[in-house]
Amino acid sequence: MTTLPERAADTTAEQPWPVRLLSMKIGEYVEKMSTLWVEGQVVQLNRRPGARTAFLTLRDPDVDMSLSVSIHVNALDAMPTPLGEGARVVLQAKPTFWAQRGSLMLDARQIRPVGVGELLARLEYLKRHLAQEGLFDRERKKPLPFLPRRIGLVCGRASAAERDVVENARRRWPSAVFEIRQVAVQGADAVSQVCAALAELDAHPEVDVIVIARGGGGVEDLLPFSNESMVRAVAAAVTPVVSAIGHDVDTPLLDLVADHRASTPTDAAKAIVPDADAERSAVAAARARGHRALTARLHHERRRLVELRSRPVLTDKGAFVRSQRAVVEALRDRSRRRVEAQLHRARDHTTHLRTQVRTLSPQSTLDRGYAIVQHADGAVVSDPASVVVGELLRVRVARGDFGVKPVGHDG
Repeated sequence: MTTLPERAADTTAEQPWPVRLLSMKIGEYVEKMSTLWVEGQVVQLNRRPGARTAFLTLRDPDVDMSLSVSIHVNALDAMPTPLGEGARVVLQAKPTFWAQRGSLMLDARQIRPVGVGELLARLEYLKRHLAQEGLFDRERKKPLPFLPRRIGLVCGRASAAERDVVENARRRWPSAVFEIRQVAVQGADAVSQVCAALAELDAHPEVDVIVIARGGGGVEDLLPFSNESMVRAVAAAVTPVVSAIGHDVDTPLLDLVADHRASTPTDAAKAIVPDADAERSAVAAARARGHRALTARLHHERRRLVELRSRPVLTDKGAFVRSQRAVVEALRDRSRRRVEAQLHRARDHTTHLRTQVRTLSPQSTLDRGYAIVQHADGAVVSDPASVVVGELLRVRVARGDFGVKPVGHDG
């Protein structure tokens, strides 16, 4: 006979636990658990006439998780008000495990409704916690588009809130296009369905704004719109979200995290689309202002032209030409005089240079009676020792030249 492992950690593929043993082990572990208090929302209640035990389903309002609960009818009858689906309760129960079905249940001993005051206190604590995280900061809120291509609307099925948003939006802008998701806006499924619709519309490529609308209600009816999961889903949305719960006294946390809070669904319609008549009037007013401004500018420029044309210089069209002709003639005369003066100075300077050249030239020296004696090769005789007796020398005077031959002389 094969010996089975005592502990789960000792099991192997060769020595596994059979299902019955695993169920027995789980049952033994659960049986050791103490009686505890647990809170949740009643989503289903089954109470048969004459039966001593009733069954209900207790669901966590923040996540999609639930447990079956069995409770004695006397505990239900002891409640101050009849228990209904959607109610928030706390109950004292002992966890039990049904080995035959492999399911975990709660065997309830006491059940109490969660009071409104307690719920509001919890919401206030959650509000402070989320505010510290910055989920309500104005800096993170996204602006609404001027004219969305498509409007996402999350609302109840065949609800007045849907009609208010759609009709008022199309009254303001007749071509407004909606992408509507009808979901539960109250009860146990409200949070999951609203979050799913929000995620779907946020992923839609043409949806530019999302409206979450409900026609108001009591504190307990509005609890889903203060649910932490919904608040975080709205904060994480890329598309701007408008909260239109339709209430005045109570403020669910959805109002604080949304990018825009509308007091009613009708007010939401005013926020998401412009008023076509008002925009048309604004365009007409702008055109009128532009027309008046352009007309005034034309009149101003026309007056300036008349003033310019009435000036003397423009009245006599030849006056300007004559004045400019006089200026040109004066400039020409001044240029001529300047050129003539420069010519006279240049002529005088040339005459002076000519006189100076004549005075310094060899011819002037010859004119004064001097002569130049040259050898036959043209070299000037500057030393008597260079002259040879009988050599033919050339003597140049003022009016010509002649040849001479030196004769011997006594040393």
